[in-house]
Amino acid sequence: MQTINSLSEFHRLLSIPPPSHPLVSVILVSEIHAVDSDLWQHFSTDFYTISLKNNIQSKVKYGQQYSDFDKGTMIFTAPKQVQSVKIDKKNAFNEMIGTGYVLIFHSDFLKKHPLQSTIKNYGFFSYSINEALHLSEQEEKNVIEIFQKIEKEYQYIDKHTQDIILSQIDLFLNYCNRFYERQFITRKIINNDLLSKMENLLNDYFNTTETLKSGLPTVEYLANQLNFSPNYLSDMLRLLTGQNAQQHIHDKLIDKAKEKLLTTNLSVSEIAYELGFEQSQSFNRLFKKKTEISPLKYRQSFN
Repeated sequence: MQTINSLSEFHRLLSIPPPSHPLVSVILVSEIHAVDSDLWQHFSTDFYTISLKNNIQSKVKYGQQYSDFDKGTMIFTAPKQVQSVKIDKKNAFNEMIGTGYVLIFHSDFLKKHPLQSTIKNYGFFSYSINEALHLSEQEEKNVIEIFQKIEKEYQYIDKHTQDIILSQIDLFLNYCNRFYERQFITRKIINNDLLSKMENLLNDYFNTTETLKSGLPTVEYLANQLNFSPNYLSDMLRLLTGQNAQQHIHDKLIDKAKEKLLTTNLSVSEIAYELGFEQSQSFNRLFKKKTEISPLKYRQSFN
């Protein structure tokens, strides 16, 4: 796998003029004519990308899935994430691949700015491609306006340029957070079905010998079973229920612990082991944190 280290290198691979700014650039998708290279089959970048693409002729793979870009589709990638592009036609490298915008900015551009820390809070940089953001017509107009403002700003570089562009990127990401939350809500019927599926998954996990074989269930396990990325699953659950995926696992675990404490004669250590804990002290700490009482005192309170 090759890593594209700089914006200049990326521009060259897309056969477009060098970037006006070394650390931030807005690319018109209609101007891209990617060089014919094996690199596209498996690559990563050293910078962030935010893409709004329409009617794309090739397919992009991010994670485990390829996806076409319909109207108003956005994806977000962070540095070091593996991507690949599948070219469907032999002469596709010489054709216009679609329309839209790609904002790219190097992590060095964020240094000494609050966004350097807060950008890690935007989970959509870790979503899978099938969890792309689908914009309404008005939402698309809003983000295109920001793309254009950023592009205009770096044409005249002075001491204010970086702060102004980073403010625009910050605004951009906040808008996208809002749009994703809207997307979660508009998919509420699907999401309610998701809650039922997750409940059944956790019940099956704790009611079999899976905990003895694999230990405690993880967010990654649930996300894989439900065909979501871990971040997308947690963000969707947080909006729907106020709790992330890990908190849901812990709640189900405590429910099962209470059941075993009251309906079996197993010791606390044995229950901890059956639930997937390697050490009973870890079980005790979690139980007390969630219930404000130790497992033993909880059992005694019912005797």
